Amino acid sequence: MPVIKVENLYKQYQLGQVSSGTLSHDFNRWLHKIRGKEDPYEKITGLNNREQTTDSKYVWALEDINFQINQGEILGIIGRNGAGKSTLLKILSKVTAPTKGQIKIRGRIASLLEVGTGFHPELTGRENIFLNGAILGMTKTEIKSKFDEIVAFSGVEKYIDTPVKRYSSGMYVRLAFAVAAHLEPEILVIDEVLAVGDADFQKKCLGKMKDVSSEGRTVLFVSHNMAAVKELCNVGLFLQNGQVNSMGSMQEIIQNYVTQNLATKLVAESAIDKLKFPLAQIVKSWISMQDNRNVISVDTDFKIAFEIEIHESDVELNLSMTIESALGQTVFNTLSESFITKRGNKTAVCIIPKDLLNNGLFFVTIVLTRDRSTAIQLIQEVLTFEVLDNRENEAWFGDISHHLIRPKLNWVI
Repeated sequence: MPVIKVENLYKQYQLGQVSSGTLSHDFNRWLHKIRGKEDPYEKITGLNNREQTTDSKYVWALEDINFQINQGEILGIIGRNGAGKSTLLKILSKVTAPTKGQIKIRGRIASLLEVGTGFHPELTGRENIFLNGAILGMTKTEIKSKFDEIVAFSGVEKYIDTPVKRYSSGMYVRLAFAVAAHLEPEILVIDEVLAVGDADFQKKCLGKMKDVSSEGRTVLFVSHNMAAVKELCNVGLFLQNGQVNSMGSMQEIIQNYVTQNLATKLVAESAIDKLKFPLAQIVKSWISMQDNRNVISVDTDFKIAFEIEIHESDVELNLSMTIESALGQTVFNTLSESFITKRGNKTAVCIIPKDLLNNGLFFVTIVLTRDRSTAIQLIQEVLTFEVLDNRENEAWFGDISHHLIRPKLNWVI
């Protein structure tokens, strides 16, 4: 049974302005509306694409959004920055109104959209718990019955009678999530704010959201952490430039997102801007393989190389390289041998053996360090490459498509 149904949803913003910017625009809109005519500014509204310039003063943050969510489903909403994810959640949470379209919601919604949402800074943690419960329509007795559980989950017992304006962002999010998840709303809406919390708390939150879903309640979750979305959600919605690109199983939607947004960014060679690090700096990186392309066969060795420009002699340096998957998961980290510098340019090469990485897209992050402890230069996602297996009749037991590595190891039988 659908608990949320969105039909022909649009949200328009005027760039650089609040409201329409002028009284004449507001009056003109009102005049067209009472005459039953189309909004005169819809015709000149541009697409929500931050990579393109436009002469229009208006933009569709959301355009013709249609979908529905059934009771008990966990919907993961993904997309690049500026795709309209947070705007959609704000409309569903009634923080802002749509320009046009319909939203049908069955049940109470508890939202955690950004640090600070829903709390009064001058009130204590205890007072804010009761305030949020009252907003959700709960009685004082119902809130009291959940109070100890909320405080225990948040881990802020010591500060529960302190005004929340003195909380750190992590403490704020801990208490806000605990309140939203434990006051038994039918629909729980969570934006990227969980990234503020530490790893242990994020794990607790994911577990709690699973529990909420198992109780028949519905969860909407926006995150750039593809691994977390994949683990938690069973339904996915991919927003692109304010429009629905696709909706379906979370696995399919993530694959679609990765293919469309990351495959176009394969970088097998990168010239790095010289920022004039006084000691040394990486000035170039590249991937070397047999066919000189950035698509690598599973059964082929390849090399990742870095050119280092050294400005000072007799210093001990190292390179620390991390390989990450398209979902943001760390595959492995490797540290080079130490070397003593001499002025000039030096090339460092790391050989990645065949039959190690599985099919997929991978990013390279590199750190130039001094004495294995002090970072001199950090370059994230400096290179991108894809690994493919074109071999036929390779026998594997079970589904290995979600594995990051599949090394061929020596067996003694």
